[in-house]
Amino acid sequence: MMRRTRHPSSQGRPSAPVRLYGRRVVLRPLAPSDFAAWSEVRRRNEDWLLPWEPQRHPGHADPARDRSAFAARCTARDRDRNAAASYAFGMFVGERGERLAGEVNLNNIVRGAMQAGTIGYWIDRELAGQGYTAEAVAVVTRFAFEQLHLHRLEVCIVPRNDNSRRVMDKLAFRCEGLAERFLEIAGVWEDHLRYAITLEEWNARRTELVRAWMHAPEPADDG
Repeated sequence: MMRRTRHPSSQGRPSAPVRLYGRRVVLRPLAPSDFAAWSEVRRRNEDWLLPWEPQRHPGHADPARDRSAFAARCTARDRDRNAAASYAFGMFVGERGERLAGEVNLNNIVRGAMQAGTIGYWIDRELAGQGYTAEAVAVVTRFAFEQLHLHRLEVCIVPRNDNSRRVMDKLAFRCEGLAERFLEIAGVWEDHLRYAITLEEWNARRTELVRAWMHAPEPADDG
């Protein structure tokens, strides 16, 4: 379930909710106080994650090792959220949502005639294969269509990244084909498979996806 707040723009777009809930995951923006947990997960998973990510700019501090760089990262993402340009969420699991499992981000939001955004994600290798990422992507998809009123979402994946592709298989997002040399990843211009879902597809599949990934009691309002 989703806790909603309203953005005072003419389009009625909300600012990011305090939390988004799936069946097992809790999504919320990361804060500087999350540094220790985020740093531990990222450093432990470097070999698992870095081959699929853009190369860090030389001379920039590593937010997994530098607390001030992580705080700056949080501030930048808060600024983007307040501008309705992107929405970044930490993914938390566990009985009380206490374990940081990864991140799911809604990026590159374009309004006007396009009304679109892209979704990116990563997860702790220890928790991969349990459906947490698919659940989190489903929750963010619902948020994007039902609260932000976007029309199209896209997920772009390096073809040999089988783990990320399995998330799309679980959610049955439509594969639109291969974009050659689409993004620079780890210093190489990589081809990407482009997966998409539109508002019309979401409306047709909404009951199925909500029942599979988001059917949970609404949490108490925390004020």
